[in-house]
Formats: sequence, structure tokens, C-alpha cells
Amino acid sequence: MTIEEEYIRLIFGLKLKQIRTEKNLSLFGLSKLTGLSKSYLNEIEKGKKYPKTDKIILLSEHLNVPYDQLVSSKLDKNLAPIGDILQSKILKEIPLDLFGIQERDLIDIIANAPAKVNAFISTIIEISQQYNLNRESFFLASLRSYQEAHNNFFEDLENHVLSFAEAYQIDLNSKISAKELETILIEEYGYTINEEELSKHTELETLRSVLVPKTKTLLIANYIDEAQRAFIYAKEIAYNYLNYAERLYTFSWIKFENFEQVLNNFYASYFAGALIIPRKMLVEKLSNFFNQPILLQKDFEEIIRTFNASPETLYQRITNILPKDFQMKNLFFLRFTHKEGSDKYQLKKELHITHQQEPRANEMNEHYCRKWVAIKTMQNFKKVTNTHYFEAQISKYHNSNNEYLVFSSTTHDPFKENYLRSISIGILITPSLHQKIKFVSHPEITTEVVGVTCESCGLTDCQVRKSPPLQLIRKKNNETIENIVNQLVNKF
Repeated sequence: MTIEEEYIRLIFGLKLKQIRTEKNLSLFGLSKLTGLSKSYLNEIEKGKKYPKTDKIILLSEHLNVPYDQLVSSKLDKNLAPIGDILQSKILKEIPLDLFGIQERDLIDIIANAPAKVNAFISTIIEISQQYNLNRESFFLASLRSYQEAHNNFFEDLENHVLSFAEAYQIDLNSKISAKELETILIEEYGYTINEEELSKHTELETLRSVLVPKTKTLLIANYIDEAQRAFIYAKEIAYNYLNYAERLYTFSWIKFENFEQVLNNFYASYFAGALIIPRKMLVEKLSNFFNQPILLQKDFEEIIRTFNASPETLYQRITNILPKDFQMKNLFFLRFTHKEGSDKYQLKKELHITHQQEPRANEMNEHYCRKWVAIKTMQNFKKVTNTHYFEAQISKYHNSNNEYLVFSSTTHDPFKENYLRSISIGILITPSLHQKIKFVSHPEITTEVVGVTCESCGLTDCQVRKSPPLQLIRKKNNETIENIVNQLVNKF
């Protein structure tokens, strides 16, 4: 059955239900009126069946609705947004099944309260247009929700890595080299590695690799370092070992054709991270690190040196491990970029596990709190000569009083000249965290009272504020106006 036929069935069902409810008829009542069974009418309204012509005529006569109006694919303004969504096939792209939702269930929910739900849908569409929420952004938001729903840990992928390592005799107790992975790609999967071609095309300078699937030629940028090369090879191995046909051929991605590509890209990246940074070894390293009475930068840098991975890959891998192996389930991950010499800091990636933590992306060009350690590490990076700069602090959000232990690393952005990149993980501080991380209470860790953005922050003694608290000022002005209006009402 074609999508067009399914769409016609769904539209007819929605219209029939709307007309029935407008006439204050139950399914039982419509069944008694028309002589059609209640179950048959229910299947029509849910879009499972489309009535034959004689049944449509019967419904038309008893509901006092023109036949042409019933069979038309046009919807009135109350149902129009639903029609737009169904016709756009967006419900086919949303990974509803990942969240245990059936498309028909969602349509049924919409149909039960069309006016309210359509107002909500219209609002979402308008917001997406105002904030330039494109198709890829929608897919990535869906993926992020999927990760968060699973606490960003996927047991089957962890097991696939163990099986792969056993089959190919990879020693997960030692640092894995890019050369070892390259050999597997060439000998097992028939790849050809080309390190020269990409450098000939200045327009492709932001790409680290391109796969030509027909000849299995992997064009790889000649400027990338050993850790980046190992990750690219491990990701290519994942695509082949896990048999993902729907995949991306460039790294980083240019566009996604469908959600399956988004999901497989994530799975391949997860596999690569789990292969390069094996779970067992990372758990041992983090356990030793957390058991130290004092937090030292050299101890964290030693963990990074253990693996053939960039700081960002390590941080992302830690977000897999903390919820599962350390029961630290309230945490966030942030990635900022910053052009040297500017005063702008952009939050490019975020992940929140268990619930939405306070530091989240803002699309209104407001100023992120300059007391965040993610931003401070980028500011302090300029003062050191290291290629990697690490800091930690306890961030206390004044609106909620929630406290987070935040680790943050800054490096030069390997793919943008004159840009810095900071990666942060924040862990909600609870009584149990003091037992799991010994240095949380050490006085050498700075505690900062922070906000989210300057425009929404009520801290009055902030020395690094970049903007007045415009949101709060606007709210206070509105309250003042409301109070005066109330006084006038009471007076007259």
C-alpha cells in the first residue's frame, strides 16, 4: 500500500471523527444511526480502513454532510496542521518506535483534542522557523532524546566491541594504534587508503574523510593526528562489522537523508569510542582517579594519555560509563567553540542524562555565564603553552541551588584555525557522590555561584556580567504595571 493511500485513509478517519464529535454522537450512536458496526467505524476513524462508496453515501446521508466534503483531502483549519504533518511524511522520519510510540497512537492522541494539539503543533512549527530548526537539527534532537532515554549506554554495542576484539585478536588492555585498525580495513574489508586527494581541494578542508563506496577508497585528510585517524578507522570498521547499509560517507557529515543514517552514524561512533577506549580499562582508571584525596591535573591527563583518543572522545566515552558503572546518572556534557580574539562562545553540542540540567543551549544570542568553567578554561588557555588545559570547579546554580562537579578541557580546535574548543562534563553533587569521588569536598576545588545566561541571571554582585538581566528587568516592569492596574481597578 502506498503512502498516499495511507494518507487518504487517515484523513478520512480524522474528518469522520471530527464530524461525529461535533454532532455529539458516540461511536455507539453513529453505529445505531447508520447500521454500521461500532468496531468497523472505529477502524475507519483510526485510519485502518477506508469505506466503500455505498458506506460513504450512508455516512453522508445520516451525518448530513455532502459526499464530496467527506472524500475531499482538504481539511478545515482545526485539522490543517495534522494534514501538513501527515502529507510531509515527517512521522515516518521521527524514530517513534525507539520511544515505544506507534504512529497510529500519536495520530489518535492528536485526533482526540485537535484544537489544542494543533495549536501546539503550529507553535512548534513557528518556533522551528524562527530558530531555523532544519531537518538535520530535528533528527539530531531526536537522537539526543534517544541517548538520554538510554542513559547514553548501549550494552549490545559494548558486546559487539568485545566480540570484534576477540575475533580480530585486538588487545583491549593496551593502546590501539591507527596502523592496527588500518590493516584490518585493508586486509579484511578491501579498503584503499588515499592521503593525498583531499588536500587538493580547498573547499573540502573541513572534511576529515570521504569514503568512495564503489571502490572502497577512503580519502583521508593528511593533517589529522594519530588519535583522529584511529577514530576514523574504527568508525569505518564499525560500519562494516555491524553491516550498516544506510550510512554517511563523509566525516564530518554534510547532510542526513533519513533518521536511520543519523542513528547508524551514532552507533558507529559509539562502537569506535568503545573500541579505542575499552570499558574495563576506563572504569579502572576512573576508579583510581576518583579515589584520590586531591584533584590533580596530571592525574586526568594521565588518563587521556592511556588511550589513543582526543580529549573530546574521552569525555564522550565517560558519559557512557558514569551512569552505568558508577551510578552517576545526573550529568551533562557540553562542547563550546570560541574564536580567539572574540567575545563570543558558542555551545555546539550538549547532552543531559536523566533530566534537563541547568546549563543548556540558548538560541536567543544571549551571553552564557562567564563563570562556567567551560568558558574559563578557554580564557585561561591563552595563558599557558600546553596543547591541553584542564580545570575543575563546583558550579552552584543560584536559581535551583543545584551543585555540579564540572570537569572541563580546552584544546585548539583541530579543524578550525584560530578557534578553541572546550569539552565539559558536569555531575550533580548528591550525598552519595561524596562517597564515590573523594576529592569533591577538597577546599582546593573552587566553588562558583553561576547562572545560565547574563540576560536571565539575578546575581547582583557579578563582576564578569556581559549584559544586564534583561529578562528579569522585563518581568519586574510587567509586575509593576500589573500592580498599578490593580490599584486603579480597586480605586474606581
